[in-house]
Amino acid sequence: MLENKAASRYAKSMIDLAKEQNSLEEIKNDMVLLDQVIDQNPELEAILNNPIVPLNKKAGILEDVFGTKVNVLTKAFFKLVVSKGRSAILFGMAKSFIQQYNAIKGIVTAEVTSAIELTDANRTEIVALVKKEAGANEVVIKEKVNDKLIGGFILKVGDKQFDASIASGLNKLKKEFAQGIV
Repeated sequence: MLENKAASRYAKSMIDLAKEQNSLEEIKNDMVLLDQVIDQNPELEAILNNPIVPLNKKAGILEDVFGTKVNVLTKAFFKLVVSKGRSAILFGMAKSFIQQYNAIKGIVTAEVTSAIELTDANRTEIVALVKKEAGANEVVIKEKVNDKLIGGFILKVGDKQFDASIASGLNKLKKEFAQGIV
């Protein structure tokens, strides 16, 4: 819990600094890169979380991995976070930065799980619906296919979920029959 708060505060500081330096988009791309690299390399996350690994070694590893791929402001921020002994929050900070950036820009992520792959018409309809309901400027759709749904879809936006799957409807009917409601 405390790490989440610290990560959020560091992310907020980074956003403020990036705005001040007119490099918000570039820093956002750096945070996306950091998030992807750590997500795909659990060894890196383990090293950053390990209190036994010396701070200068962690800073060196980050320099080797990201080197010229990130903005000088981002590299300086990595060094600062590591020097404060907070390297364990870098992954959380990147995620928090992206969330805060999306909130500022009015970008909403919609997770759609469907029985079959969505068509372009489905995507367009979902984007329009989410924009209207969430008041978003932009909608990013993350798609998953789950054939156990039989048909329909499940839409998650933030902490809200709309379940229009056939499997859910069948389970609801099954419960109603079991309780003798129908």
